[in-house]
Amino acid sequence: MEEVQDRQSISLAEVKEILGKVEPEDMDQIQRWTFDYVSKFATTDSKNAAEMKKLLIKDCSLTEDEAVEIVNIKPTSMAELRSFTFGWKKLILAETLEKMLKIVRERSS
Repeated sequence: MEEVQDRQSISLAEVKEILGKVEPEDMDQIQRWTFDYVSKFATTDSKNAAEMKKLLIKDCSLTEDEAVEIVNIKPTSMAELRSFTFGWKKLILAETLEKMLKIVRERSS
């Protein structure tokens, strides 16, 4: 078994791009299930997703895991955004939440 060299959180769109480079007959069952799932639920392309993640980390001081969660969900309202960030158990200022929504809206169009 290959040793893990590095761990990185990636969005559904990034997973779709990676698995999309593999021929379906070369995938194992879990890879096929995963590719089917991300094909249905990834709502942006990997370039947009990576840029959104980078901006959320840099401009909103999110962790990589938090940024990926926001990229995957792409909340459309403050209420929806708060329902996810509430679970992080840290205080996020309203101006930061607004900035997060702005990044998601600008990169989703």
